[in-house]
Amino acid sequence: MLGDTLKNHNIILASASPRRQQFFLELGIAVTIELKPVKEEFPKRLVHFEISDYLAQLKAIPFIDTLKPSDILITSDTIVWHQSKALGKPKNAEEAFEMIASLSNATHEVITSVCFTKIGHQITQNAVTKVTFKALTDDEIHHYINTYKPFDKAGAYGIQEWIGLIGVTKIEGSYFNVMGLPTHLVYSSLNEIATI
Repeated sequence: MLGDTLKNHNIILASASPRRQQFFLELGIAVTIELKPVKEEFPKRLVHFEISDYLAQLKAIPFIDTLKPSDILITSDTIVWHQSKALGKPKNAEEAFEMIASLSNATHEVITSVCFTKIGHQITQNAVTKVTFKALTDDEIHHYINTYKPFDKAGAYGIQEWIGLIGVTKIEGSYFNVMGLPTHLVYSSLNEIATI
């Protein structure tokens, strides 16, 4: 569907996430993968989607001077927002356990921001999904961490994995957003920015 709109554009996806790359494949959008390291730090004054918006925009900065007129750069960031703080990726198994234990028997928010950048124009969109977990046992949490090693995931879990299958009791919002990409926003935003 986006084929005609994007035929004169080169879509650059600045993400190493295989899940995000697969989403673009399923959307029928051809992308070039380019990675440039960024120190993912944000001002302490930022809260909620301000954090993921900031980080998604921050990831675009190293590319700005090298973009060509036909390029559309896509950068993104996902955080888990719980008890008025952002949960990023755990550094080790102990931190992963603490994160998942805090999500047990509670509702948290998963926020993904996606930044679309072309020469002279930038759009940043975000989606918020509420996720509720049942009361998880320590054994269930340990089994998940030891088996799936979720150290590359915000909040220390992937909803599409075992912990989501046995633990998630309610979702309000986009499921794909929890996996790391609000695909409906990507589709609508690419339609918009490609015509600017």
